[in-house]
Amino acid sequence: MPIPIDHSKPIRLSAKENAYNQIQQWIIDGTLLPGEKLNDTELANALGVSRTPIRESLQLLESQGFVKMYPGKATQVTEVEKEAIKDLLPPLAALQSLSAELAIPKLNEETLKQLKQTNERFAHAILSENYYSALKIDEQFHKIIVATANNPYIDSILEALQAHVRRQFYHNSIVLTEKSVDEHWEIIELMKKGDIPTLSSIMKENWIRNITMF
Repeated sequence: MPIPIDHSKPIRLSAKENAYNQIQQWIIDGTLLPGEKLNDTELANALGVSRTPIRESLQLLESQGFVKMYPGKATQVTEVEKEAIKDLLPPLAALQSLSAELAIPKLNEETLKQLKQTNERFAHAILSENYYSALKIDEQFHKIIVATANNPYIDSILEALQAHVRRQFYHNSIVLTEKSVDEHWEIIELMKKGDIPTLSSIMKENWIRNITMF
């Protein structure tokens, strides 16, 4: 099992958090392939931690559907089921829409500036055909809205859903287009106006439309 040694290590995280975040990222981006067997000793050596946080991380990743543990035998990365996106995107779209609605009363100039600058970076990534970067920037755009809504329950559920969606997008080479850039500009303007019905429709369309790509 080849493990990268040049990955960046987050600071101020516990050994378990560091291990969990990195292993999940490797699964999402395909560094650890579907069906691949995971060796906790190799992972521990690669991440510079003991086997205990690795095992704890793998247990958490199993509860989230990223790995399957077979006691006494092996731990394997789960397969990417393409059809699962049809179950993932509708609830994610609904919660993203709700987050945008809840964020409206809390909007300020700094948040609007962040949204605009992030969408400009998003547009540049798409025009440059840097689609991997575009996916990450798109997620950053929506995270600004979720953070502004400041609802920890929505945030927690979205984080779990988003990780699986991210994996689907990476493994199925989903390419975001300029249509998404235009929708982001609409979302910003509709949040400023407080037009909740139209905002809800555009926000959901921004996510649900991706189902047709599968």
